[in-house]
Amino acid sequence: MTFRFLASLAGSPRGGHPIDATAGDRRPLRLLIGTDTYPPDVNGTACATYRLAGALVTRGHDVHVVCPSEQGPPRVERAGGVTVHRLRSVAGPVRPDRRIIVPVLLAGTLARMVRRIAPDVVHVQDHFVVGRALIEAARRLCVPVVATTRFLPRAGRQGRVAGIAVCELGKALAWHDLARVFGRADHVAAPSRAAAELLAGRGLTRPVEPVPYGVDLSRFRPREEPKTWARATLGLPDRETALFVGRLDAETRLDELLQALREVCRSADAQVVLVGDGPRRGRLERLAGAMGMGGRAHFLGPVPEDVLHLAYASADVFAMPKVSGLDSAATLEAMASGLPVVAAEAGTRTHLVQHGTTGYLYRPGEVPAFARFLTRVLTDGELAATMGTIARTVAATHDHLRSLSRIEEIYAGLAQTYGGRVQRLV
Repeated sequence: MTFRFLASLAGSPRGGHPIDATAGDRRPLRLLIGTDTYPPDVNGTACATYRLAGALVTRGHDVHVVCPSEQGPPRVERAGGVTVHRLRSVAGPVRPDRRIIVPVLLAGTLARMVRRIAPDVVHVQDHFVVGRALIEAARRLCVPVVATTRFLPRAGRQGRVAGIAVCELGKALAWHDLARVFGRADHVAAPSRAAAELLAGRGLTRPVEPVPYGVDLSRFRPREEPKTWARATLGLPDRETALFVGRLDAETRLDELLQALREVCRSADAQVVLVGDGPRRGRLERLAGAMGMGGRAHFLGPVPEDVLHLAYASADVFAMPKVSGLDSAATLEAMASGLPVVAAEAGTRTHLVQHGTTGYLYRPGEVPAFARFLTRVLTDGELAATMGTIARTVAATHDHLRSLSRIEEIYAGLAQTYGGRVQRLV
């Protein structure tokens, strides 16, 4: 099912960004953002980077993004005021849906790009191929670097096969690699306070500052229209609805959501709506059919940014079984939209979801508890409304404009310190 036709409902072209009058008199900067994933990829890093770049454009900055080409051949495009430099890429060996750049071809390309663009600041969004190569180029050319990550090394389910000791060794090496790469940055920003505390204890030689990107409270808010209207617009049946937004892969543990749905349907006329795409989509669709939940599990695929708010408007509760990752932008968007949240307990999410107040937390993997809490919210409209109201209040303390202002302060300070000059290689 495609939702391109829904973009017209947003009132502006996809990727368009109105000028923000609150930008003030701060000097516009030229910024180069590096990332290994960017839309049309659907994942937390891609979406957060896209929104950061667009928001910076609204503040009057000249924003460039360098990322892998989603099709293979390189190109430069202008989208929503952002100049996107897509570099030649190949299909990833582990995840063919994720395009990667051959590292040996990258160093010279990025050095030439940095010289040509002459950015005041470089901001990398990860420490993988593009991130580490861009940090190297920026260091050699005396350009200040800000580094952000959502990466969370973990043992994962492969521990059953590889052995716990091997997986723990892999985690330790992954943390060491991250600390080594980000140790060359001038400023390290984490997407939440919990993430900053976690990163700070993993060998980083730089202080880690929590600078959450926050949520656009004007876009993600409780809607005046009835949920039946939003459901009809998205082509969904009019039932109590649990929503998930994110990447459909093994890490999100969506098989547990489908298992919980089967239990919920014993007490409620309910359905699950999944927004996003990924390598597990086909498997999850088949699992839903095998469980007899095919008519109650709706896979919408990637929904355009400009109409994502409709997905939240169609729901009664937000479900998040994922335990990995250093932030949860979708959880925050759901809360800003006035939805209670039922989520797996994770250290980086418990500062948002207050058990019994803004939703419920359950132990990861405990499907009966997951189903019980979903049922409680879906069958008690008054409880859901009360929790949703409090959730909106909590989300209001994470206004993206406040976070954006802090990011600008970091950029401006570094640009002033370095003098905004790109040096030639010796």
